[in-house]
Order: sequence, then C-alpha cells, then structure tokens
Amino acid sequence: MNAIAKAIDAINEAFGRIIAPLIAIITLIVLYDIASRFLFGRPSDWAFDVTKMLFGAHFMLMAAYGLRHHAHVEVDVLKRLLSRRKQAVLEVLGYLIFFVPFIWMLITLGWSFFERAWSRGETTYGMVSIPVYPIKGVIVVAAILILLQAIAIVLRAIMQLREETSA
Repeated sequence: MNAIAKAIDAINEAFGRIIAPLIAIITLIVLYDIASRFLFGRPSDWAFDVTKMLFGAHFMLMAAYGLRHHAHVEVDVLKRLLSRRKQAVLEVLGYLIFFVPFIWMLITLGWSFFERAWSRGETTYGMVSIPVYPIKGVIVVAAILILLQAIAIVLRAIMQLREETSA
C-alpha cells in the first residue's frame, strides 16, 4: 500500500511541478492585455478569454498538488486534539462519506460537459471563438488526479490504523 501511495504522490508532484510555472504565461498574457488597453485604448479580442480559461485550468490541475501538500482547507483545530488513530478514522470516514460522492459527481458531470462541448463544437462568444472542450476536459483530468491523491491519503490512514492495531 505504501508503494501505491508513493507512486500517486510522485505522479501529482511531477504534474504539479510541470503545471505550476505556467502561471507565468498567464501573467504575460494579462500584462499584454493591460498594455494593449493602456497603449491602444482597447483590450485585445482574445486575451481575456484565454487568461480566464488558462487560469481555470491551472487552478483545477493544481488542486491535486495542493491536496498532496496539505494546502487545503481542513478543520485542523479539532482534528489535532484527537489521537493519531482517531485522526486516521476521521480521514477514512470523511473521504468515504463526503469525498466519494463529490468526486463521482465531478467526474461524471465533467465528462458530460466535455462530451457535449466536443459534440457541439462549443466555443466562447465574441470575435475570437476559442474552443471550450479542452477546458471542460481539464475538469475530468483534474478530478482523476484529485481522486488518485485521495486514494493515497486513505491508504496512509489505513496503514496508520493497521500500525496502531498491531502495536
């Protein structure tokens, strides 16, 4: 189980380290749009849509990396008062009760959104019609990465429970 958890961690670590620096590209596009507004008196036709889509994709794809590094919102105030065994039980139950339905919904609805956008050739509005299906596909990819990281967390909690039981 530990090998599986470490492999999942490695996948999300590598993916996060590849995706994280891409915020610089988004920043450059925003700067271009600001300069275009300032220098030419009008924004570019494509920059706002592109930055909105890229930032959404960046945020979603970094979610699993954030979960891996415990950079997510959690009720630590109460959890820290519990023993490690109770924390592990709470993690397993929390992921089974709350996370599984949410991630199931995210994957199934995300796939439906992607499929519909792909089949209809959905694009953004305006002069520059940017395809929407890649961003909707990112929903599914991000959900799978988050699911994998959750599996690693639950596996670690189960290993903790086994250690406490055998000790």
